[in-house]
Amino acid sequence: MDFLRIIIAILLPPLGVFMQVGLSGAFFLNILLTLLGYLPGIIHAVWIIAKR
Repeated sequence: MDFLRIIIAILLPPLGVFMQVGLSGAFFLNILLTLLGYLPGIIHAVWIIAKR
């Protein structure tokens, strides 16, 4: 399941984080990072998924 979440996080970083933590601070931070740059959003999403 984590492999699927990482693939989704690469395609749509906020969705991958949402699937992992729900509506939390990490989700909103990921939206902000994705808007500021796609690569920071991906890095944050993969980090959140790998950490939990």
